[in-house]
Amino acid sequence: MEQPIRMKNNGQINIVFNAENRKALQKDLPIKEMLEQEIPHQHAALREIEEELKSLVGMEEMKRMIKEIYAWIYINKQREAKGLKIGRQALHMMFKGNPGTGKTTVARLIGKLFQKMNVLSKGHLIEAERADLVGEYIGHTAQKTRDLIKKAIGGILFIDEAYSLGRGGEKDFGKEAIDTLVKHMEDRQHEFILILAGYSREMDYFLSLNPGLHSRFPLVVDFPDYTIDQLMEIADRMLQEREYIMNREAARKLKEHLIILRSFRGSISFSNGRYIRNVIEKSIRAQAMRLLMEDSFEKTDLMTLTGQDLNFEDDEKE
Repeated sequence: MEQPIRMKNNGQINIVFNAENRKALQKDLPIKEMLEQEIPHQHAALREIEEELKSLVGMEEMKRMIKEIYAWIYINKQREAKGLKIGRQALHMMFKGNPGTGKTTVARLIGKLFQKMNVLSKGHLIEAERADLVGEYIGHTAQKTRDLIKKAIGGILFIDEAYSLGRGGEKDFGKEAIDTLVKHMEDRQHEFILILAGYSREMDYFLSLNPGLHSRFPLVVDFPDYTIDQLMEIADRMLQEREYIMNREAARKLKEHLIILRSFRGSISFSNGRYIRNVIEKSIRAQAMRLLMEDSFEKTDLMTLTGQDLNFEDDEKE
């Protein structure tokens, strides 16, 4: 995708990563070229975050998004210093996509950047799910939710599978958690950032449960699944970090397995980067057992995963 940020009619900004087969309009090219220029040396915070993003696969559009948010905040500070009006905008976000597509990792990087820019006083990340917000009796849920928000002040509250708060119907305490979140998003909107994450379709339904939710998320970010080649790159990077390599047979076997998995099980049932990590860790354990039985401890053997070490039978039965 050539233009990562699109303004919708409701004022919401929608960001899509790695979208394919889209052509940028000629009038958009100067902005694109500007975003790709090297960051000036005085913007150390942005340069540091971008260095961390380079270690992630498939995050080109995220780099552009972060640059635009950084620029908007920085220019607002310059306007304030010159006595001009500034627009204070809530930075609550919604991340939509399958598990293992980098949502939590990106949330941590955003917290770090905003702390360095003094947008957030601490920049820490509080991760939560339904059980951390929903209580067992009337009034309990509101208190649990308020306590969680209190812990997140100065940083980011990241709620994964947020749509589960709306699955229990009218009598479920999840609705109480939603109402409490909405109130504090408004009352303390510049004291913390709320990021809700989950599957795309379920998150769209979740937004419809409270009329105040939709307008309170100016940034909606879509995380598409990694391509097969990107998953292979993730595997290579994970192996390099652990000082392992795959031989040609193992690499071929893994790629063929991923193609079959994507074709037959679909993207929803398999967790992208998280799945790759599990495969790598399982293969390393299998290699250890093989080397133990072979009594083979040469350096090359200790580093190399073979096709024999990759076993997907358990995964296919799930």
